[in-house]
Amino acid sequence: MDLKGLRGGIYRPLSPDGIDTIHTASLSVLEKTGITYESGLDETVDMLADAGATVDREKKRIRFSPALISEQVAKAPGRVILYARDGKNDLDLTEDKVHLGTGGAAVKILDLDSGAPRSSTLKDLYDLGRLVDRLDNIHFFLRPCIPTDIPEADYDVNMFYACLKATGKHVMSGVNDEDGLQRVIDMAAMLAGGETQLTANPFISIITSFSISPLKLCTQSTRIMQACNRKGIPVALSAAPMSGSTSPMTMAGTLAQLHAEQMAGITICQLTQAGAPLLYGGIPSMANMATMGYQGGGVECGMMNAAIHQLSAHINVPNYNSAGLSDAKLPDAQAGWEKAMTILLAAMGGSNYMHHSAGMLESMLTVAPEQYVIDDEIIGMACKVLKGIEVDAEHLALDVIDTVGPAGNFMMSPHTMKYMRQEYFQGNGVSDRRSRPQWEQGGAMDTRERARQMARKLLAEEQAPYIPADIDKAMRAKFNILL
Repeated sequence: MDLKGLRGGIYRPLSPDGIDTIHTASLSVLEKTGITYESGLDETVDMLADAGATVDREKKRIRFSPALISEQVAKAPGRVILYARDGKNDLDLTEDKVHLGTGGAAVKILDLDSGAPRSSTLKDLYDLGRLVDRLDNIHFFLRPCIPTDIPEADYDVNMFYACLKATGKHVMSGVNDEDGLQRVIDMAAMLAGGETQLTANPFISIITSFSISPLKLCTQSTRIMQACNRKGIPVALSAAPMSGSTSPMTMAGTLAQLHAEQMAGITICQLTQAGAPLLYGGIPSMANMATMGYQGGGVECGMMNAAIHQLSAHINVPNYNSAGLSDAKLPDAQAGWEKAMTILLAAMGGSNYMHHSAGMLESMLTVAPEQYVIDDEIIGMACKVLKGIEVDAEHLALDVIDTVGPAGNFMMSPHTMKYMRQEYFQGNGVSDRRSRPQWEQGGAMDTRERARQMARKLLAEEQAPYIPADIDKAMRAKFNILL
């Protein structure tokens, strides 16, 4: 599969007038309503005031003129490349190019042997990375679960260590604080051959949940975001309002608020360091109005996340968003239809970097190894849709039709032999297409059990040496590595 050539943009839930209307509304929100902020951001607030923002320090309110927003947003790169160390999974984030991968901050995992939920560990994170490394349709590895068995002081460096040791695909995660960020950069630079080489070909990137919806800057995440800007490390500006809870009940209102939050964050980044690489990180979702909990599996999540790409493209900034979430508690039919709908909609929309697309269950609380195998199949199908149908002389096959002739058959045609494995999606093997007797003879397993067997087999394979022994030794001498 050509991971660099997949293009969406064939589903557009917003009309051109709708995009313009939301963009204008968001500028109005920033000018009239503005944003607020937590304490501890004095330097950031001073920077914004010096740039021309209107700051009411007593009420902690910052307002932006449309001119200020437009000037700074225009400085953000329209193309960001997130590199992989395996040499074959570089992510070219621009225009309608599509990439799908993992994500989340789950605290539970469905045990691969028992199937029961338990707390996720550092070893689980490493094993999930190894699994994803071997699943061809999952394009990047964003830390999917929280290691609950290590001290917080050692979290950042160990989490990145586990990911970088497990896979050669691009690695993204959040960090707890600026000190943790610097340790992660130092460790990644040891692999890259220096910090200059790391920023030139960044194989790590950082999520910063800078915005507490609605319209409030988080101190720690904003400071981490700005530290990344200064270091040249790509950053995703994550903001995840829930309609009816932390954003308006309507989809258009949620998108207008979120677009305003994103443009405020981009402005801060570009004032911090002009040209800083970043991803527009809108993750619109819904609140379950019966429980007020997060509802990730609704079809509207797919619609709104496709719209996010339209809004980010309107200001020429690549985007990070969400697809593939489910409210199901285990890999079942509900998980299948919820994931397939949102993945397909967001992929057809052209979203550049879709996290949560593999492995997630229970509205981001839980992951399951077998779900990654199943979602690899779903993602592969969505990517096949993006390739469209090729129409040329060879594919029209008029000579073949003439050669076979009326009442013939094409089973032994050289043309059939040539295209039987190219024209149609082959999958990874988790989908069962045998006859019922063959299925019964094979153990009559359902999809989940087949995926569990495949996951066990992949994890039994030899571990790839993604961190050379000498560098591993140096890392362990410098950091408290717990894996």
